[in-house]
Amino acid sequence: MNYTAVKSIYIFEMARFFRTIMQSLISPVLSTSLYFVVFGAAIGSRIEQVEGVSYGAFIVPGLIMLSVMTQATTNASFGIYFPKFIGTIYELLSAPVNFLEITMGYVGAAATKAMFIGLVILTTAYFFVDIQIAHPFAMFAFLTLTCISFSLLGFIIGIWAGNFEQLQLIPLLIITPLVFLGGSFYSISMLPPVWQTITLFNPVVYLISGFRWAFFGTADVSIGLSLCAIALFTGICLTAIWWIFRTGWRIRQ
Repeated sequence: MNYTAVKSIYIFEMARFFRTIMQSLISPVLSTSLYFVVFGAAIGSRIEQVEGVSYGAFIVPGLIMLSVMTQATTNASFGIYFPKFIGTIYELLSAPVNFLEITMGYVGAAATKAMFIGLVILTTAYFFVDIQIAHPFAMFAFLTLTCISFSLLGFIIGIWAGNFEQLQLIPLLIITPLVFLGGSFYSISMLPPVWQTITLFNPVVYLISGFRWAFFGTADVSIGLSLCAIALFTGICLTAIWWIFRTGWRIRQ
């Protein structure tokens, strides 16, 4: 394992993040505050509790997951797309590093950025609602796994994308709707039986449910299913990345 190469890629990507640290901080804080004003105040005044939890606190895990998934995907996709766009990807491919080391560097940096944003949102939420985390270690584990898995997805999107428009296509048209329809701001038990069944085909449901369980000890699906869903998703992404580097698809073209 070439740890020097992994460290170099990681530090380079993190340096780009710290150059815009203020924008990275202001954006999640502002958006979280707006969500609490709109959902917490307007809707929360009509829905006092969901599964024994105040509505303002109930939406916190969903808010974090919404930002973390989109940030992880966007950061990872841009991180690998830009060197492909300007042609420096060939220098990386000719260096004595394998696909796993390249992936660890870019995905590790993207996951770190997304986790930082998630923790900023969690801190901001404490100013609006009283939150008690029932399983803090499980919460951190679910957050870490989600950051890594969606960074892997973003890495694949960055390789697939042929232009900057395609880079934003999947996060905007697929990931964000799936998060909104995956129980971010409501419990799927509140839906009619038919829609509950349909919603279970949304993979994001299992991630949000497991993360919410870490906060409040309640979940829409079992924790075992949530962990299996994350493991399966991560495995599929890793396999796809291995195949991409093995065949040179969208990299050497």
